[in-house]
Amino acid sequence: MTRETGPLREALRNMQTENTRLRDENRELRDENQTLREVLDALRALQDVSASITANTSVIGLLDRILQSALTTIQATAGSLLLLDEDGSLVFTVVHGPGREEIVNYRLPPGAGIVGWVAQNLEPVIIPTARLDPRFSSIVDEHFNFETHTLMCVPIASPRKVFGVITALNKVEGNEFTTADLSLLAVVAQLAVSAMERAETLTPA
Repeated sequence: MTRETGPLREALRNMQTENTRLRDENRELRDENQTLREVLDALRALQDVSASITANTSVIGLLDRILQSALTTIQATAGSLLLLDEDGSLVFTVVHGPGREEIVNYRLPPGAGIVGWVAQNLEPVIIPTARLDPRFSSIVDEHFNFETHTLMCVPIASPRKVFGVITALNKVEGNEFTTADLSLLAVVAQLAVSAMERAETLTPA
C-alpha cells in the first residue's frame, strides 16, 4: 500500500499540472480568437472605407487610420508608412510613436537600411534584434534619438508599381513580433495599395 501511494500521488500531481496547462492554453486561445475577431472587424471597416474613396478623400488620413489600427492590434509601440519618391528615396509619410512630428517628411537615401532593402527586394521581414542585422541602418535612430529593438517591415506594392513600405517597431514588453503579426501587416499593406490605386484613378490627368 505504501509503495503504491508514491506513484499515485505523483500521477495526481502530473494530472493537476496538465490540467492547469490546458486551462492556461484555452484561455490564451480564447484571447487570440477575440483579438482575431477584432482585427477582422477593423479590416472590414477599413476595406469599406478604402472602397468608398472619392476625389475629396484624404488618402493620407485614411492610411494613418489603417496604420494606427494595425499597430494597436499587434502591440507595436511605433511604426511608419514610407512612400517611394521618384528618385528612389523613401519618405516618412505617416508616423506613429515618439518623435512623430519631427520624423514626418524625413527622407532616406535609396536602399538605406532594412526598409530600403524591403522596398528593393519586395520581401517582408521580421527582425528580432534589429542592430544585429547587417541591413540595419542607425541613421534614423541617431538623428531622432530613438532606439530600434524589434522590427517588422512589409512592402506596399502591386504588380505594376512599388509604393513604399510599412514598418512596425518595438513590440510591447520586449516581446518579438510573430508571423501572425507579419500577416496582418501584409494585409494592411494591400489595403494601402488599394486605397492609393483608387485615389490615382480619381486624380485628374
